[in-house]
Amino acid sequence: MIQSFASKDQNGFDWVDLSSPSDGEINQIATRFQLHEASIKDWMQPDHLPKYELFDHYTFVIFRVLDSRPVHEADTIQELTNKIAIFFNESYLITVHKKEHALIETVKSKRIDSGACDNVLHLLNTLIRESILTFDVSSVKLSETLDYYEERVFLRQQKSPILRGLYFVKRKIDVIRKILLLSYEIIDNIDTPEQSTAYTRDLRDLYIRTQTFFDNLSENTAQLLSLYFSISSQRTNETMRVLTVFSVFFMPLTFIVGVYGMNFKFMPELTWPYGYPAVMALMLGLSIAIYFWFKRKGWL
Repeated sequence: MIQSFASKDQNGFDWVDLSSPSDGEINQIATRFQLHEASIKDWMQPDHLPKYELFDHYTFVIFRVLDSRPVHEADTIQELTNKIAIFFNESYLITVHKKEHALIETVKSKRIDSGACDNVLHLLNTLIRESILTFDVSSVKLSETLDYYEERVFLRQQKSPILRGLYFVKRKIDVIRKILLLSYEIIDNIDTPEQSTAYTRDLRDLYIRTQTFFDNLSENTAQLLSLYFSISSQRTNETMRVLTVFSVFFMPLTFIVGVYGMNFKFMPELTWPYGYPAVMALMLGLSIAIYFWFKRKGWL
């Protein structure tokens, strides 16, 4: 579907939006604005990463935004994000996307309907800003999820199978960090010394803040996973220590029982009236001695 949100007569530039376009609509726009086939081919790749590319008479940008309703256990770039392609020069801006995005309507309302857009670069700046804000909203949810799992690691690990959940949190954070890292070139080309304004500087500040926040989330997730395995190892060691204590108690008792359980005809204590009480007393004495030895070593 092709929509025209701005025109040269009213706004000084054209803004054409293509949502889930057909091949015919793509060819129509490509012919009208003389778009290079290489940029069209890049846009058609569903998993293309962010990029900033200059052509003879326009600039081509691919930016990825967070899906508003991703799959619960989504962990790939294609599952977590959607792609928006932007073609622009001083006279026009073209946005192309396969899914409907609320940010397109948001930008249209803020800049076009209100008449608060000065030029194409101003509109581009707002589009990229709203795209970054999709990750900013997600960062709050991921931070809350990480706090939830941190509580489970320290307080209720035995009852909560959290490793799978932590894996998907880590994957989402890593994917978003990768998207933001690859988007740096776009931000750097928008906020250049020659065309720097309050809007572009604000965009750079938002980008740096979002990137820093996800870097911190990534570090916290890695530390939490490390703590999870350390605590699991510590609890396993505690279990092994208890089992070892029991085995040390029963090892000499088992040895004595084994000796007196042998079926030899001539054994000195077999005919002794106090043989059984003496063996029981010996076993009790050994158990008490082992207990006090462990107590002295601080193992109990």
